[in-house]
Amino acid sequence: MATIQVDIVSAEGEIHKGEAIMVFAPARMGEVGIAPRHAPMLTTLKPGEVRVQTEDGKEEIFYVTGGMLEVQPTKVTILADTALRGDQLDAAAALAAQKHAEEALRGASKETDVARAQVELEEASARYRAAQKLKGKR
Repeated sequence: MATIQVDIVSAEGEIHKGEAIMVFAPARMGEVGIAPRHAPMLTTLKPGEVRVQTEDGKEEIFYVTGGMLEVQPTKVTILADTALRGDQLDAAAALAAQKHAEEALRGASKETDVARAQVELEEASARYRAAQKLKGKR
C-alpha cells in the first residue's frame, strides 16, 4: 500500500513524523483529505483536528490552532501555530476556554475586541469539539 510522509511541527518542536495512508486537515476553505501522490498544494489551516491514518489501521489525532499545510506527492508538512496530540486535549479545560471566549465576545465593545474574541471563540470551540470526538473514541 502506498504511503505519504507526514511531518507536523509547531514553534514548540516536532509533534509527529511518520508514514500515513491518508491525512485529513482543517483547511481554511474546508476539510481536505490527502492521499499518497496528491497534487501539490499550499493552504492555510483553521483551528481544528488533523487526523493521520496509518497503514496498520490506526488513526492519530492532533489539534492545531492554525498554520500552513504544504502537500507534495510524497510528503505532507503541517507548520502549526500551536499543536497538541489528541491525548493532551482536556475537554474540561477546552469547555472553560470556550465559555470564557463567549463571555469576551459578549462584552467586546470595539471592532478589534470583537475580532479577537471571535478568533478566540473559534479556537476554543474547535479544541472542545476535538476533545469531545477523542473522548468518544477512548
